[in-house]
Amino acid sequence: MGLLRTAGRVAVASSVHGNVQRRQQQRWAQPQATAPVASLASVTSPAPVASVPPSAPPPPPDMAARIEQLKQLGELRDAGVLSDAEFEAQKAQLLQG
Repeated sequence: MGLLRTAGRVAVASSVHGNVQRRQQQRWAQPQATAPVASLASVTSPAPVASVPPSAPPPPPDMAARIEQLKQLGELRDAGVLSDAEFEAQKAQLLQG
């Protein structure tokens, strides 16, 4: 039974890690996509370039996905992988969108 419990915890941790990694890659990709446009515009025109407003945020995930992620975070906290403070921070971030 211990091996199955460990495998379940690893699966939950891997899922949460993948979600965090995917979210970070999306956030890091946004500034990189706008940076070349601004640098190209400054090279081609001597006039000051107005800043480009950020694109609209992606639509929030559906409620079922958020609930599933909250369950996974709770399981990680119960397993001792996350501290209570880390859990609360991740929960707040998840609920913000």
